[in-house]
Amino acid sequence: MSDAKDSGLPGFDGERVVRVSVEVEDVSPFSWMRGQSVFPRTFWSGREDGTEAAAVGAADIRAGEGRDGSATLDKKLSPLLRDAQRDVRYYGGLRFDAEDGPGEEWDAFGPYRFVLPRFEMVCEDEETSLACNIVLPRDVEKKEEIIAEIEALSLPERDESFMLPRLAGRTDSPGFEGWRRNIEKALAAFEGGGIDKVVLARRADFAFEEALDAPLLAEALREATPGCFHFYVELEEGVAFVGASPERLYRREGAAIKSEAVAGTRPRGDSDADDEDLRDDLLGSEKDRAEHGYVRVGIEENLRPLCDALTVEESASEMKGASRRHLVSKVRGTLGEDVSDADVLAALHPTPAVGGYPKAKAMSEIRRMEPFDRGWYAGPIGWIGAEGAEFAVGIRSGMVRGKKLSLYSGAGIVAGSTPEGEWAEIEQKISDFAAVLGLDHEHAAK
Repeated sequence: MSDAKDSGLPGFDGERVVRVSVEVEDVSPFSWMRGQSVFPRTFWSGREDGTEAAAVGAADIRAGEGRDGSATLDKKLSPLLRDAQRDVRYYGGLRFDAEDGPGEEWDAFGPYRFVLPRFEMVCEDEETSLACNIVLPRDVEKKEEIIAEIEALSLPERDESFMLPRLAGRTDSPGFEGWRRNIEKALAAFEGGGIDKVVLARRADFAFEEALDAPLLAEALREATPGCFHFYVELEEGVAFVGASPERLYRREGAAIKSEAVAGTRPRGDSDADDEDLRDDLLGSEKDRAEHGYVRVGIEENLRPLCDALTVEESASEMKGASRRHLVSKVRGTLGEDVSDADVLAALHPTPAVGGYPKAKAMSEIRRMEPFDRGWYAGPIGWIGAEGAEFAVGIRSGMVRGKKLSLYSGAGIVAGSTPEGEWAEIEQKISDFAAVLGLDHEHAAK
């Protein structure tokens, strides 16, 4: 172990955070998190940089109330993060739709919830450190409790393989006939004018005979889905939101910001020839390019007012993943003075990739048609620090609640969409989970 190091920051009423960290060796952050009994438990890994962060417990929590949107987030976080050193981060996420009240299963998550972890293991640039965050002066009274938590921390003793309990059944919300009616309503709305795209989602509920091991499920998903943002949020034991998202909402480093317009999807081929055919089919699809165009225009319209400079790629290229590919256009810019992460979140979310275009009308259609609460599905999920922030779009995700796994997935509906085609696309999108869990076509929705 190396010498401990600490960083402080001013906060409310003179509060500051002291961060003490030590180097550790040969420890997987995810395996370490899985072995702890302190909640909440969270995990985050970036798509490109290889950084992994696992965290347990809470030194501080900043949560929305009622129908708080991201606008209130800046007021709650800024005093604590002002002048903070780069390694102090709050991890969390936001609801897809703060104006729509949460369903019972999402109560604990709230409109948004960001946690400064009590203990955090970070693997970055092939170095791993274990840190403890202490908020002074309030934590002085918790001295004995914190010492006891430190002594209770454990290191993983063995690797475990993910074992799937026996499947008891599957229910889709909506079912195919309900889905067909929703697509027909959306197409009729397009003909009426004023709306060009709406993203409709489905929820597939899988019931098992025994409780799922959520951390092992998430770790298996991570191994099966390279090249994605991976996240895990378990606010209370047995209730966890997990995902492997290919899509960045934005990354901020100082005033520099980057985002991306992502829409349109095809699977990877079984052979090189099949793969090339699927790539050419996606790049040449008028329907997919139109859908992607709404996303690119929507992001530019919403982000440009916040930027001193902004560059948006005009043409779409291929973003290739392990199991599927998408159309992507990159966005780069410089934020204006005093623009906060709360401002960026409010402007960008939801992008037309998960909501629709124009935003307000698409959200109204989603509220009218979807028979379930999206919760944090398709919402921003990531971290905020003093010098930067990064958020993925919380797609390719699911909620574990004891014996139940709810998988969420959506499809962009534009003129030319068909119920059968969009249903099939959504089934393909949950294939990463299905492969991990052994949920094959025998259990596909009818």
